[in-house]
Amino acid sequence: MQRLGAIVCLLILLSCQEVDKRKPFTSVSVTDVYEDSVSIRAIELMGESLAFAGSNGIFGSINLNTHKVRTNIQKYDSITPEFRAVGHTSTDFFMLSVATPALLYKTGDKGKMELVYKEEGEHVFYDSLKFFNDSDGIAVGDSFEGCLSILMTDDGGNNWSKLPCDELPKALEGEGAFAASNTNVEIQGDKVWIATTGGRLYHSTNKGKIWTIQDTPIEGSEPTQGIYSLDFYNEEIGLAIGGDYTQPDGKKDNKAITLDGGNTWNLIADGLEPGYKSCIQFVPKSEGKEIVALGFTGIS
Repeated sequence: MQRLGAIVCLLILLSCQEVDKRKPFTSVSVTDVYEDSVSIRAIELMGESLAFAGSNGIFGSINLNTHKVRTNIQKYDSITPEFRAVGHTSTDFFMLSVATPALLYKTGDKGKMELVYKEEGEHVFYDSLKFFNDSDGIAVGDSFEGCLSILMTDDGGNNWSKLPCDELPKALEGEGAFAASNTNVEIQGDKVWIATTGGRLYHSTNKGKIWTIQDTPIEGSEPTQGIYSLDFYNEEIGLAIGGDYTQPDGKKDNKAITLDGGNTWNLIADGLEPGYKSCIQFVPKSEGKEIVALGFTGIS
């Protein structure tokens, strides 16, 4: 009887090990669910829906179960904005336009989008948007008057304020961020990293109150070079990717990894695939060992 019990326990243990053992995926299938003459640079998962906003003022959502698409067009006076950044809390969806005037909208109480921030100026250009939680959020734009443009909210996105330059590190000449996939801002807990065209990271450990610079070996000497995307698996393990979109086959100095929260970065797979990519993400539940990178050249 004791022997039978031991065999049963062993079988249960082996079964659990087999279930828990993860097999990395080896292929990707693509299903077309929405086609239109719109450029979509940013998407957000919201429950069972995929929310998006893009060019021509178009925004909407796709039900991931039924593939039902809902779209609308947002206009401001005679302007049809181009949206390249989106974000969300548990209750609201946000979208931010590029160029001037910068227009930041949130879900309104009456089913329409509500304008919560507007900024005008020759050099105004916002790139990305993200939330720490349901109260605190951040939006990032190109440098203006010597520093990156950073907006903060602490009331769920109802009100936004721009950080003054004396609270931020000095920007490099022409330094900004890429409005390519809304993934050049990464948040872990109270920590936030912002990737720039200069191959650098702006880093804060306290939700944007104090900022420091983290350098990476990713090339950023030309306007079309720099870090296009980054992702952290936890507060220590992070990846950054970019390159030059005008030379997408280039594989040197475009990928870097950190194992200490961004204090030190080292090139990874240098000279190997992938080349230029505009988005990189860790695969969930992969212990930081599986990565997906993509751009107009395909999926890696």
